[in-house]
Amino acid sequence: MKNKKEIAKYVGVFFLFTGVFYLIFDRVIPATAENKKEEVITEVQTKEEAQTGFLVFEGPKTEVCPINGAMYTKEQRQFWEERRPLMVMIENHSDARPQSGLNTADVVYEAIAEGGITRFMGVYYCDVSRVGDIRYDVGPVRSARTYFLDMASEYGDYPLYTHVGGANCSAPKDENGNVVGGCTSDRRTQAIEQISQYGWNNKGTWSDLSQFSLAYKVCRREPDRTGQDRATEHTMYCSTEELWNVASERGLTDTTEVSGKSWDSAFTAWKFDAEGSTGNGEVTEAVNLPFWNYDAYTVSWQYDSDKQEYVRYNGGEKQIDFNDNQDIRAKNIIVQLVKEESDVDIHKHNVYTMTGSGKGVLIQNGKRIDITWAKAKRQSRTVFKDSKGKEINFVPGKIWVEILSINSKINYEIGDKTETNSGLSNPSQID
Repeated sequence: MKNKKEIAKYVGVFFLFTGVFYLIFDRVIPATAENKKEEVITEVQTKEEAQTGFLVFEGPKTEVCPINGAMYTKEQRQFWEERRPLMVMIENHSDARPQSGLNTADVVYEAIAEGGITRFMGVYYCDVSRVGDIRYDVGPVRSARTYFLDMASEYGDYPLYTHVGGANCSAPKDENGNVVGGCTSDRRTQAIEQISQYGWNNKGTWSDLSQFSLAYKVCRREPDRTGQDRATEHTMYCSTEELWNVASERGLTDTTEVSGKSWDSAFTAWKFDAEGSTGNGEVTEAVNLPFWNYDAYTVSWQYDSDKQEYVRYNGGEKQIDFNDNQDIRAKNIIVQLVKEESDVDIHKHNVYTMTGSGKGVLIQNGKRIDITWAKAKRQSRTVFKDSKGKEINFVPGKIWVEILSINSKINYEIGDKTETNSGLSNPSQID
């Protein structure tokens, strides 16, 4: 009998504690957890509102970027001084917008690829140090073109050039894949062959970063990156950090391992000054660039006098960078007028003459001046001079070089007034 009473007592205690624990887990803990969850959500939202996803560097900005003349911290310099500039081909099809990474390029070159659609080549060196943990930070990446190779060649002995394939010696094949004819692409447009000729695929100097030779962790397709499904050709994104890692593995850092030479041993930096070179120029509140006069690709740069920068509009809409959701801006805009040959083969490739000399326009600080340009050979730096023959000063900060035909009609806006400059009417003026 005594044992039964003992058992009943323990059973009662068991059920008592069971009831207490049930009450705690059913009512108290969930309520507390929910409160904690709400606190965490609020905290995360607050952080997300406060952060842009980019690293913030504190301390004095004492280091000059040799590419864009802007000032950075010593910590940021540690990022770039162990590397060489990285070039990335970024498309500008309307389905590719908003692009990622244009705001972290030090210099951007823009020219038509085909059909009036422009393409960018971003030069990454100093400002990309802010990217931090953002993965696959540039894109959509597209194919190589020969005239962009001319511009990339200005940035070192073996420049890091990122692309997805490119114009090449296309030839007809039979049903078995055998070549049955000659090249259908103009020799001057064969970028893939030129990359090989330049030694960018050789052992020890393998600076060509074609996506076809890269691992998934370096470049990958993200069809729903912007929240909308995109066609496959508009979905390739790459990581600048991983691209530099690949280059390092190939012996291409700030020096070329096989030669021991620094990438900038023959590099000529542009000149920089806060006042720029347009002090006595014409007031220019906006510049409109036609690019074959297709509305979806017409470019307008509009001056923000408060920040002394130009804001980019493309196809009538303000263009933003997907990474930070910020306007695309530039301190300096170069309109470089060159000889253009369009649709030179059945693939509708274009040829732009980037060597020789010609004319152009410099736009900065709300004003513009006429300039000239000269580039002796592919590896030479393009030098821009004012009408008196003095090399121009860029304002420290982002630079956009707009490559247009010598016959382009450029519109400038000053208040309610619009002026049109038809470029050079005589192509023979271009060497």
